[in-house]
Amino acid sequence: MDKKKLDYYYDLLYSTILCYQNTLTGLIPSSPNSSHAWVRDNVYASLSIWGLSLAYRKLPDVDEDRSRGYELEKCVVKLMRGILVCYMKQAEKVEKLKMNQDPRHSLHAKFDANNCKTVVGDDQWGHLQIDAVSVFLLTLAQMTASGLRIIWTREEVAFIQNLVFYIEYAYRIPDYGIWERGDKTNHGLPELNTSSVGMAKAALQALSDLDLFGADGSPLSTIHVFPDECQQCNTVLESVLPRESNSKETDAALLTILTYPGFSVTNEDLIKQTRTTVVQKLLGRYGCRRFIRDGFRTAREDSNRLYYEPWELRMFEGIECEWPMFLAWLVLDASFREDYDDADRYMQMLQDVVVRESGQACEGVNAVEKPMCRRASEVTSASTIQSVVLMPESYAVPAESIESELAKPHSQDRITKGSLPHIWGQSLYILSNIIYEGLLLPGEIDPLGRHLLTEPKPDLSVQVVLVAEDDDMKSYLQDLQIEVQTFDEIYNEAGIHIYPAKVLGQLYKQLGVCASLSLSGRANKEVGVLSTSQFYRLANQTMAFIPQFFDHHTFYLNLDVNFTLDCFRTCVAFLKRAWTSPGRPLLIFPVYHWFFRSDSSNTAQAHLRNTNTSYLISTIKKMATGYLNGTRSVHE
Repeated sequence: MDKKKLDYYYDLLYSTILCYQNTLTGLIPSSPNSSHAWVRDNVYASLSIWGLSLAYRKLPDVDEDRSRGYELEKCVVKLMRGILVCYMKQAEKVEKLKMNQDPRHSLHAKFDANNCKTVVGDDQWGHLQIDAVSVFLLTLAQMTASGLRIIWTREEVAFIQNLVFYIEYAYRIPDYGIWERGDKTNHGLPELNTSSVGMAKAALQALSDLDLFGADGSPLSTIHVFPDECQQCNTVLESVLPRESNSKETDAALLTILTYPGFSVTNEDLIKQTRTTVVQKLLGRYGCRRFIRDGFRTAREDSNRLYYEPWELRMFEGIECEWPMFLAWLVLDASFREDYDDADRYMQMLQDVVVRESGQACEGVNAVEKPMCRRASEVTSASTIQSVVLMPESYAVPAESIESELAKPHSQDRITKGSLPHIWGQSLYILSNIIYEGLLLPGEIDPLGRHLLTEPKPDLSVQVVLVAEDDDMKSYLQDLQIEVQTFDEIYNEAGIHIYPAKVLGQLYKQLGVCASLSLSGRANKEVGVLSTSQFYRLANQTMAFIPQFFDHHTFYLNLDVNFTLDCFRTCVAFLKRAWTSPGRPLLIFPVYHWFFRSDSSNTAQAHLRNTNTSYLISTIKKMATGYLNGTRSVHE
């Protein structure tokens, strides 16, 4: 490992990011002239600090290096706990949003870096940003898995559990998105954003069954997630991509879920399609536009107007600001894909648009393209070592160059706009460089292995267990040459208690209850088939649950045997497609007397009952063949 380069990035990190970290709260303000600290910016800032600490762990046991690694780790913990404190001060909002999803009850998107207090009112900002809360939880999970101890008490565990309940319905909650403005017309209207849904899915998967106390934890410090909510998010995600939302046909924010840190999409073809769409429609010489017709910070933007009519947005097309931090994201993406040609190309573009401390752009923006090279890279070493490199927030077309730019796209030189350095972008620049240079392997910043989710999985079989209501039903089925056990026999032989799904809903309602924070736990008692298809351990009791569609007390149509059997066959196929937990899914099929009973003397109804019985028996026997509805099934 090149220690000289590692020390350079440490100095760069300290002089551009850590120097702004508040001594008391650990938060990093957006600029030296403001005390406002955005949650999202702080989380992304923590990634470079954490990544550099992981790189220092790999060095030989030298006092100075060990000290730097320790310091960086504690800076990360301090920052993440600062965000946690800000959120915990708004615990009442978490409780309210779980109940009604009112944007006024959402956690704030930014806080005062000096005291963790709010800086704007509930109605004065688009605070409902599911992706900000989600990326915090995702990063918390990754850092915990790497060995950092960020959560210290049972109350904090309960709060994180409630944040899980806060984001688990992201697939149906319109929010203001990563750019905080809602729909493209800036009318302040929230909409369902794919990047928010994808980041929520990633956070839920990362936190599932994670012990926040690490190796020193217990079941009481473990976070529980409903896998059905993850699947709901995934369904919406794959249905909407490559779009970002109803008003945005694509968005550079999608890179956050295609690659690090989200890795939310598992369909390889959809990943390629979405990445190609983003690159073709948004990538320019200086970075990516946020989305098409984005007027933010352009020369034609009217700072006195808050809203634009849809037809007015056309005046921004072709002159949108370009954000260089997305070049760093593309470098990270190429590094995880081990596509070194793409990594070299995007790193060259990135080094061409960063700014030196003097404020002059690095040489190469208008130069002839340099030959590509492999890591350890001449691209980074030639332009960064012995200089302080700053990442600008965005590049805009000057007013006098607009007509020329519209006539010939990407032909005009641009000027920097916004913060310098841009904390969010600066962190991604450092992180992408230390990975590109080989100082850190991509998998080391993803200890949960989320980048491996696209790997092919073995064929899955669904384990179906027939359970007779009582001994009479068991004898009846045995006469039909169908071997089953009763509920009592399963308990006596295997010690497994089988309960209705509503019992699991009641148990989950107890998760996250914390009197000191006035948190009541999960509000919804609905339970999906993914949740009921696995064993649970409560104290010394092993528990299994009957899928909810068998419970006719929750929905009267479940009294229709044909409807119930169709639900069962659908669930078998669904489990094969959606199952991501270890092992194979367990689907309990109870056989009740009312499946066969006819309370009517009406001949037509009796005939219908006989038909239903025949359909039921044929379905059960079909399971015994080991193949049902296109899915391998194991009948036990």
